[in-house]
Amino acid sequence: MTRAATSTLTHDRPDDVNADAIREATTPVHHADRPDAAWWRHAVIYQIYPRSWADSNGDGVGDLPGITSRLHHLRDLGVDALWLSPFYTSPQADAGYDVADYRTVDPIFGTLADADAMIERAHELGLKVIVDMVPNHSSDEHVWFQAALAAGPRSAERERYMFREGRGERGELPPNNWESVFGGAAWTRVTEADGEPGQWYLHLFDPKQPDFNWEHPEVRAEFESILRFWLDRGVDGFRVDVAHGLIKEQGLPDTREERTVMLGNTDFADDHHRVHTPYWDQDGVHEIYRSWRAILDSYGAPDRILCAEAWVEPQERAVRYVRSDEMHQAFNFDFLGAPWESEALHSIIRSSLEAADSVGAPSTWVLSNHDVVRHASRLGFPVGTHRMNGISATDPQPDRALGLQRARAATALMLSLPGGAYIYQGEELGLPDSTDMPAEFRQDPTFARTEGKETGRDGCRVPIPWVGDAPSLGFGPSDASWLPQPAVYADYAVDRQQGVAGSTLELYRSLLHQRRMLGLGTGSLTFVEGYAADVLALANGGDGRDRVLVVTNFGDSPVELPVGAEVVVASGALDDGRVPCDTTVWAIWH
Repeated sequence: MTRAATSTLTHDRPDDVNADAIREATTPVHHADRPDAAWWRHAVIYQIYPRSWADSNGDGVGDLPGITSRLHHLRDLGVDALWLSPFYTSPQADAGYDVADYRTVDPIFGTLADADAMIERAHELGLKVIVDMVPNHSSDEHVWFQAALAAGPRSAERERYMFREGRGERGELPPNNWESVFGGAAWTRVTEADGEPGQWYLHLFDPKQPDFNWEHPEVRAEFESILRFWLDRGVDGFRVDVAHGLIKEQGLPDTREERTVMLGNTDFADDHHRVHTPYWDQDGVHEIYRSWRAILDSYGAPDRILCAEAWVEPQERAVRYVRSDEMHQAFNFDFLGAPWESEALHSIIRSSLEAADSVGAPSTWVLSNHDVVRHASRLGFPVGTHRMNGISATDPQPDRALGLQRARAATALMLSLPGGAYIYQGEELGLPDSTDMPAEFRQDPTFARTEGKETGRDGCRVPIPWVGDAPSLGFGPSDASWLPQPAVYADYAVDRQQGVAGSTLELYRSLLHQRRMLGLGTGSLTFVEGYAADVLALANGGDGRDRVLVVTNFGDSPVELPVGAEVVVASGALDDGRVPCDTTVWAIWH
């Protein structure tokens, strides 16, 4: 394959590592895909959090016209598609994941015409558009839920949601012991028309997000209609929120702690126990997604896709969501949550590829999103630090320089792997989390429902900087910003990195360009032997393609590359041709 012109180094000093010592393992972990494989099998997809990407009117909230005006940034970056978090009509109790109307655009983001214009412009630039679908719950302001409240107990309207009678002598206790992901009970009791306490409704998240009853045919028919509505407007697919949560176990039994592994219905409680959770990963969800897949397939080429947000363990259970007649992709949260160490990442890369290959699906890699601490901050803590849900000013602070160095290396490793990949807005700038946000600005319901015990996700959702010296750092035409931007964000602005050799933005552009030119998304993967245990090395190749050696050094000492290795891109400066600690290198390996 012809490579684009790039600055390269050829490492051929006679005292290098013995070429015979560095060798590929005998058996590939993953065989190459077809070079002309469907776009989604190798695509790099960029997540836009609409509130925080670009504000066109100065109200401090990002919007669809703002997104449209900056789509050229994604074309120049080199991604294949964008995924947008919800922009539907919503009271914004959970930043749009509480949908009141799935077929309209919330006025803070624009209009349906603005959505159409955005989709059209993206397609003109060669970008596909994926939108969020939130099927587990609606807003409590959705017309169906308002009708359910008005209709009363045992009505047809209430059957669309999860209303139940309470326990206790007067129904004063919740129907079971389920807890909300955001903290507190997962049930709220309503006041009936006669003013008396009545039934309880389920909300696995905020009380303003009542769960649908997916056993009800009207719910299934409604969402199939919603899918067609957006497909007819030209979207290229859907990221499905809480994809593993739609079906609940019959009888709604209590969660309970168990010592035995209940495959498919578990969350980790600690190192020794699991909690049986009757509302995650029930087998019935798969019938729903098979029906959705049939709808998307009916639209013909190019493929319209489904991507699952499914926090499911073990991997063998998780890949059931990406069988050939269900979803196309699922986020690889094992990779996202892996510690920064060679052995752990080696194991997760191997098991991820083997699990996905077992059902003929691509693995889909991700390091950051709108629900987790950005990896430029997460990796700035000592290896083994417990994964936090947000970072406050009173918490231990990450080492920003170390975090960025590791984040660049982690991204270079991720983008070398076969399959698809997701990039979260701003990570191409090396953005850290906002860790000094005053409590009065926080809007994540997790923060309020836990009385501040959980900091929440606001730190990774702060509007991104475009122009270092502009109002709101170029986010919009005014100083307004729905979450305050840390002063340090000016140093990360697009205009301060564009065209600057060695900047994180230029690194991402180089990685994405070389990934495409070298065909890494459809390549094979074989681990490379001969390095110490604190080095992760692999080879990505395929018939008629250059073989690319990828070396990530987790150790304290720089490591040599094999004789004749031609460096294509490196996440950081090399040490006299050697790969330093916390650095990843791609090299053509003849």
